[in-house]
Amino acid sequence: MNRTLSRWGWLFTGPTVAAFIIGFVVPFVLGVYLSFTSFTTVTDSHWVGLKNYARVFSDDVFVHSLWYTAAFAVVTTVLINVAAFFIAYMLVKAIRGRNLFRSVFFMPNLIGGIVLGYIWLLLLNGVLGLWSRSITYDSTYGFVGMVLLMCWQQIGYMMVIYIAGLQSVPTEIIEAARVDGASNGTILRRVILPLVWPSVTVCTFLTITNGFKMFDQNLALTNGAPSRLSELLALNIFNTFYGRPGFEGVGQAKAVVFLLIVATIALVQNVLTRSRETKA
Repeated sequence: MNRTLSRWGWLFTGPTVAAFIIGFVVPFVLGVYLSFTSFTTVTDSHWVGLKNYARVFSDDVFVHSLWYTAAFAVVTTVLINVAAFFIAYMLVKAIRGRNLFRSVFFMPNLIGGIVLGYIWLLLLNGVLGLWSRSITYDSTYGFVGMVLLMCWQQIGYMMVIYIAGLQSVPTEIIEAARVDGASNGTILRRVILPLVWPSVTVCTFLTITNGFKMFDQNLALTNGAPSRLSELLALNIFNTFYGRPGFEGVGQAKAVVFLLIVATIALVQNVLTRSRETKA
């Protein structure tokens, strides 16, 4: 068996490895290189060193987008996970129509981001129009609108993960806790939460990274208006790269900085939640 695998294994792994190298490794290395150059096309690049990175952090719009995105990611991570866990906790109980409720909560996740953005644009402008306002009147309106959109889209998906975690909790442990006189709140805090912490780790990772990476909903809902004050990082990078001739290198440098920020935050979050998971 081992001889067969060593002889013919490359035939099965080779195409996947080749696709990974061509589709990910080569563009990644080329992108990092181009962030240190001034270019208009890949074949027309001139080395400028750290000049692009200096221009990144001297860009006030980028700095504002960074903090705006960080606040957005924190708020959506907390709201989505709290709401998703609460809904999942209710829908693992023996209630009539729970499968229907699960399907209804999950359905928004099946709709594309651009479509969701325009749907919520119509809804929010219809409500704000009662006070002669629009979603682009102030960046606060845009922030709240994007938080509502993101929560509506993501809660159902995270709910499914939490339901899987809750259903894996042994009922014998919960019954034993009740026999010992533990209240429902104590059981939730001391028994259920520690046992579903792996689900918390996964959902927190997904919501943080999704919050930082959100692009299409931002483009459809506010497009950065007013005056690019509601522009998240992904949209800022897009507008720099494609909307400012001569700034392609700066846009690429922003993309590398963006990658480092998201990777660092995701790694730290994973380490912290997994350590809590181990203690639990």
